[in-house]
Amino acid sequence: MTEFAISPELLATENDKGRVTLSSDYKALGEQLARRGIDIDTVKAKVAAYGVAVPSWGVGTGGTRFARFPGKGEPRNIFDKIEDCSVIQQLTRATPTVSLHIPWDKVSDLKELKEKGNALGLGFDAVNSNTFSDSPDQAHSYKYGSLSHVDAATRQQAIDHNIECIEIGKALGSKALTVWIGDGSNFPGQTSFTKSFERYLDAMKKVYAALPEDWKVFTEHKMFEPAFYSTVVQDWGTNYLIAQELGPKAHCLVDLGHHAPNVNIEMIVARLIQFKKLGGFHFNDSKYGDDDLDTGSIDPYRLFLVFNELVDAETRHAEGFAPAHMLDQSHNVTDPIESLMNSATEVSRAYAQALLVDRKALEGYQDGNDALMATETLKAAFRTDVEPILAMARLENGGAITPVATYRKSGYRAKVAAERPESKSGGGGIV
Repeated sequence: MTEFAISPELLATENDKGRVTLSSDYKALGEQLARRGIDIDTVKAKVAAYGVAVPSWGVGTGGTRFARFPGKGEPRNIFDKIEDCSVIQQLTRATPTVSLHIPWDKVSDLKELKEKGNALGLGFDAVNSNTFSDSPDQAHSYKYGSLSHVDAATRQQAIDHNIECIEIGKALGSKALTVWIGDGSNFPGQTSFTKSFERYLDAMKKVYAALPEDWKVFTEHKMFEPAFYSTVVQDWGTNYLIAQELGPKAHCLVDLGHHAPNVNIEMIVARLIQFKKLGGFHFNDSKYGDDDLDTGSIDPYRLFLVFNELVDAETRHAEGFAPAHMLDQSHNVTDPIESLMNSATEVSRAYAQALLVDRKALEGYQDGNDALMATETLKAAFRTDVEPILAMARLENGGAITPVATYRKSGYRAKVAAERPESKSGGGGIV
């Protein structure tokens, strides 16, 4: 029996308010799509089956380099975090798994954590290691690097941590390890580009050797921050080299905020699909850099174009295509639960829109060098209001027609604020 944080009676009452209108809107959209040769129920079924993982760290208030301003009812530990995550899943029905970050989410009793996840109707997605900040009890600092550090003992500590993450993931039913490092340099000449990359590859090969046969490792690239002159894994090309060097269980993870402004991320996605090395995504949005803003809040068309490539690969059954989808956001001025619900909806929206692309027509325009009609074919899908599809999929899956409104009506934030001690403002960073 699944434990529900939001009263099922309240959910039913709120849904009853919008059933008639939703039914009418869904019927009207279905008739419109039918004229385009699209069956709305087929699209709805795919959207209903789609899921994106929620980051455990995302349900807490994030911070900048300057300050962090906690919100009410901040989660105190991983058990509070997955309770908040369960609210997102209950109302959106699009976030069935949680992605943990170790050591932030480390517990002594993994069996208890797994049982609690099961009770809340949640599974566990990829486990994220952390060698970009120091833990209070670790012997060696990562100030000057981790897996690429000049000191062998520090590298071994980082290797051991990643292997520990694999063991934690195995106990929870996860099937993947995500590795992002902040290693790099802030001054020309500070490090050897070649030697640091050699040390990183050597360390990652030892981590890779510890992977179970049915596991994957996702390596993540990032152009800058916290290193501002050079980064060891700085772009998708280097990331691809890593995946090739490590072996078939290694894949590239694409974070939408980890690229230079105006980089064509959808083309990167296409390349990684083509060469069977797309591991998955950390979805978010950005205006200036790695802003970790709510998904689709700045450039929803770019998100759609990424999903256009994903649906294209799905449609043609591209070999080795099975990407993992995860959110990765920092919420500084909003209720994190509301932001994550909106982001899950926006990812589902981009998927639904991409399913509406007339791929036969698009291919014809591409082959005929008709640039205008090719781009208009994409825009026709993007401009379509697919909200009735998303809402109907949520309703039929037991979720909310209007997730944020229902969440606010429930008073969940006030409830946990009364139960959880108030956090104090502190330094920058994420939880």
